Amino acid sequence: MEMDVCNSNDSATKMDEPKTATKIEGWLQRCRESRRLVLIIVAIALLLDNMLLTTVVPIIPEFLYDIKHPNLPLTKELPIRPVVTTTTNDTAIIGVNATLAPLQREMEERHRDLMHETVEVGLMFASKAFVQLIANPIVGPLTHRIGYSIPMFAGFIIMFISTLIFAFGRSYSVLFLARALQGVGSSCSSVSGMGMLAERYPDDEERGNAMGIALGGLALGVLIGPPFGGVMYEFVGKTAPFLILSALALGDGCLQLLVLQPGVKQQDVEPPTLKSLVSDPYIIMAAGAITFANTGIAMLEPSLPIWMMDTMGAVRWKQGVTFLPASISYLIGTNLFGPLGHRMGRWLASMLGLIIIGVCLLMIPMARSINHLIIPNAGLGFAIGMVDSSMMPELGYLVDIRHSAVYGSVYAIGDVAFCLGFAIGPALSGTLVNSIGFEWMLFGDAILCFMYAPLMYFLRSPPTKEERKTLIGEKSSVRYINYQNDEEDE
Repeated sequence: MEMDVCNSNDSATKMDEPKTATKIEGWLQRCRESRRLVLIIVAIALLLDNMLLTTVVPIIPEFLYDIKHPNLPLTKELPIRPVVTTTTNDTAIIGVNATLAPLQREMEERHRDLMHETVEVGLMFASKAFVQLIANPIVGPLTHRIGYSIPMFAGFIIMFISTLIFAFGRSYSVLFLARALQGVGSSCSSVSGMGMLAERYPDDEERGNAMGIALGGLALGVLIGPPFGGVMYEFVGKTAPFLILSALALGDGCLQLLVLQPGVKQQDVEPPTLKSLVSDPYIIMAAGAITFANTGIAMLEPSLPIWMMDTMGAVRWKQGVTFLPASISYLIGTNLFGPLGHRMGRWLASMLGLIIIGVCLLMIPMARSINHLIIPNAGLGFAIGMVDSSMMPELGYLVDIRHSAVYGSVYAIGDVAFCLGFAIGPALSGTLVNSIGFEWMLFGDAILCFMYAPLMYFLRSPPTKEERKTLIGEKSSVRYINYQNDEEDE
């Protein structure tokens, strides 16, 4: 009798197993078809990429300085004036001067070394953007052939390796390699992620909202990165923040394997060529706005912490926290102007953003303490969010109305524009700080933003594909009529 019960239970269990497996498969299938889950994966990938991008900002300058100056680290405080007993005799005055002279020399030497290090740190920070610039024109067309999922997963693997190199690197050359390698991973993640969202959200307004949320993930990474890096470096050490980031990246990679199932997927529609997109003036204007909007903050990343150390005596945590207002306001700006930009006109949101960026850049050199940096940094982040969340979906819209709805190459151009700002900014900041000074560097960039802003008006009502064909046909007809008239005159 017992044997019969056991056998009946076993058979019931065997009957339930296919049902359970079917339910799991159905759940997985729903997850893979969910646009929101894809949006979450893209947002997490951008968050981790930009956390790594900005975590190094408060760590690398001081870490490199301390490697080169083991006997005079930046944690050693140099008193401005020595403490002496109150006396008026000549011997005491000579003693004060003798004590002050070495301290003054140490302070001047530290100032020169910090200014020189601005160049090296700027080149390291710019290396990621330069490599990303090279990789983007390759990754964009590649997504047309194999789809978005494989490059997206490749971006995770490369970022994971780069993070581990940052964790254990102990020299300028090794850290430079890690930063440059991150550029390849960022190219794969950004181009594939934005292309994937543009494909999953064909409606222009929904696409703007989705990209605003994805850029919010980017903003959150920029927001968390500097204070996270500064605090962890101050109290735990250099290795810890990068190990935490590598563990988070591993989790995102597992999620991609489960949901995206990396595999080859070719596009059904004939994609626009990279040449046709680059020669489109409206796409170039939109991309240029992204470049000019991000150049200023990119210049500040390597130079502002060093300028604060030099002029304010700012310690590590203050250097990390100074970017906090910009990151918070960027997060607000991207989420607000994702939907709002579509309603008020993305051209107008972008034009106002560029003007606000210029005003904030003019205000930053006037700061005399970390508190004075809060308002201009907050305004800078908010305005960059206005431009990025308006122009990223605008690129997809321009491809829809003027080319064909395949997005890999256009977001390669958008990412090139973003990287161009973060390549030019850090690369030039060290040289410009040494030649014309920190203040004039920011004044010059502000003037460029003011000059570029009026060009956004041309994006108010760009001609569609049909209008372009009509215009080209009319021009051809006019040329043909003129040619016939010339022949009759002859």
